[in-house]
Amino acid sequence: MPKRILQGVVVSDKNEKTVVVKVERRFTHPVMKKTVRQTKKYKAHDENNTFKVGDVVSIEESKPISRDKRWVVVTDASSQ
Repeated sequence: MPKRILQGVVVSDKNEKTVVVKVERRFTHPVMKKTVRQTKKYKAHDENNTFKVGDVVSIEESKPISRDKRWVVVTDASSQ
């Protein structure tokens, strides 16, 4: 099964080797037929502390790295 890749914005880089990425998804509400924005935060592994708050990044699913870290920062999404 292929690994999921999500794109989001770094909202926190205070932890060592970890960034918190906010991913937004948009969908049409089934009853109201209105576009709804829903956000979720993911903790992602950043080995070299490269990324700072405000960077747009891509994260990829991986095996568990810690209790609540299951994603790895792949690339800077704005460079794609």
